[in-house]
Formats: sequence, C-alpha cells, structure tokens
Amino acid sequence: MTPESGPGPEMDASGAATAEAPGDALMPGDGRASTAPFDAIALGTAIQRRIGVKTSRDEPLARFTTMRVGGPADLFATVHNIHELRAILRFARSRQIPYTLLGRGSNVVIADAGIRGLVVQNRAEGSKVDGETYQAEAGVPMARAATETQRAGLSGLEFGLAIPGTVGGAVWANAGAHESDVASIIESADVLLADGTERRLAIDELGLGYRESRFKRPAGMDAASTYAAPDDLVLAARFRLQPADEATIKGRLDEIRRWRQAHQPLGLPSAGSVFRNPASGPSAGALIDELGLKGRRIGGAVVSEKHANFIVNDQKGTAADVRALADEVRAEVLARTGTTLEFEIVFLGDWPGTAGRAP
Repeated sequence: MTPESGPGPEMDASGAATAEAPGDALMPGDGRASTAPFDAIALGTAIQRRIGVKTSRDEPLARFTTMRVGGPADLFATVHNIHELRAILRFARSRQIPYTLLGRGSNVVIADAGIRGLVVQNRAEGSKVDGETYQAEAGVPMARAATETQRAGLSGLEFGLAIPGTVGGAVWANAGAHESDVASIIESADVLLADGTERRLAIDELGLGYRESRFKRPAGMDAASTYAAPDDLVLAARFRLQPADEATIKGRLDEIRRWRQAHQPLGLPSAGSVFRNPASGPSAGALIDELGLKGRRIGGAVVSEKHANFIVNDQKGTAADVRALADEVRAEVLARTGTTLEFEIVFLGDWPGTAGRAP
C-alpha cells in the first residue's frame, strides 16, 4: 500500500479491494521532510557495512511497480529477511533519512521524477502455519499466503489471491476482496514503533476500517495532506483461520481466478483499483462506467474497457499520463454526479506542485 509505511494494495487493496479492493502493494515510506543532508554514496556505504545490505544509486523504479511507471530512487536497497528490515528502518530513522518502503508496488504510482531519499524493497517473506494460525512476515505476497494456507487445509485467506500486494500492505490498507478483508481474519500484528521498540498489537489496536488502519496516516493527518509515513510499521502478522477440506478451498481459489480473468485487465500494467467505493450508492467502477468513461485516454494511460475502476498503461505511458487521467475521471464524476471519489492508489515521489501529495 508511501514513504514509510507498511505495504500497499489491490483489489481494490491495491488498494484495493476486490474486484474492488486493495492490497499492497506498497508500503509507503517516510515522506516527512528532513533537514539532514542526503549523501547517497556515504549512506549506501554505511548501509552495506553496518547492515550487510547492498544498495544502488539512481535505481529506476518502474520495474518494481505493477503500473510500470516511475523515475529513480536516490538510493535503493532490497531486504530479504525481518532482521535486515528492522535494521535498515532503524538506521534510516536514526539518521533522519527520508525513506519509502515498497512491497510489490501494486497500489502505487511513482512520479516520473522518482523518489528522493532511500527506497527499501521489502522481501522479508518468512511464513509458517501453527495449528489454525498462519504467521507471515510483511513481505509475503498475499497470493502466496492464500495458496500456502490452502495446502495446510486452512480457510479464510482465499481472498488474498485477489490482492496483488504483500501481507504488510494488506494490513496497512485493510485490504479486501470477494466479500472478505484483513479485519475479518487478523489476530495480531508485530509492529516497529516510533521509538524503535517492537510490540505485538491485537486486532482492536490496529484501527482497521474500510481500506484504513492506524498505519496508513500519522495521527491528525487527513487524506488531503501531504503524504507522511505513519509512526508505526508492520513487520509481520498472525491470521486466525478455520480448518476446511483442501479440495474445497482449492475450488474457491479457482473461482476467484476465473472471476478475475473475466472481469479485470490482468494482462496489462495497472495499479489495481484507482478509487475507493463510495460509502453508499453505486461502486466507483459503476459510476465511471455509467458516465461512458471506459476507453478515455491520456497518452499511454487509458480507463480499462474491462473494469472501469482500473487505469491501464497499455502504450508505455508515463506517471504523469496516469495521474492526469485519474484526476480527469475524478473531476468528471464529481461534476456529473456530485460524488467525490477518493483515491485508493497512492501517488509517491516528486510530483510537480504537490510535494508528494496523496489526495
């Protein structure tokens, strides 16, 4: 599901949701301004020496997102386990380095100018089944979580197959799809707190709501504020599931696969659902479809003919194309229906005149 956050979504976890729900995809990073000078060479050397994680400078980010757009990161690193993840986040915080944590990059659009500071790709993917509980580190893909639990004869995470992001991003966004979501199965989350300590938070401490959690925005921040990372970051999560016949669970997964193939533009670059569904009335996709906006294009970005709440990058478009089209659709829906659509996707990086604004 953003400069210091824990993943990102789709589905409309991608934010999304299911067929209209999000998931991860991301894990935003820390967009708060820092007064500390940023020396990519010195910081990269320090990270490699102290933590043992390799870094690269001016790394193009488009290939790390499902929309396939975005400029470079000043400094880029991939962590492969929970120990590296903890260490690099603590290092960045201690040095006041602006950083962005990415999961699978499925519910974000990164600016053509890229992202300043450090970008950390989370590949901490440890997981295990313990009785009727599934434990997964933040970097575990939700689709893998769905298939692992199916093989263990545990039901409840089938909707994860429709979430293109990670466990961390799914918790960050309370991702959902196919009439289920994270809030319905999560038991607790292991969290890195602002003071550098760790704590296991129970479900009632996670602040879960429709595509929301305590991790999505710092206290007091509204959706129109310049994006800033939350103070607490998801490291891992525990899900309470139900025993079920393995073949029955597999049948549900097959149904979800067929539904997605029939209703979503899976073969084209996209960030998942662009907008959240309104609290009442038609879904975001239905509103856009009813206004005849399928096929609306700006540059290489176009409103999907298959699902109106998806923007696809079918002609090597730019991030600016995607954002301009999303803004145009949003404005037209407001002008013609009076409904203000909220973005499910997150815009990261240096956007002209917005300073990382995520409306």
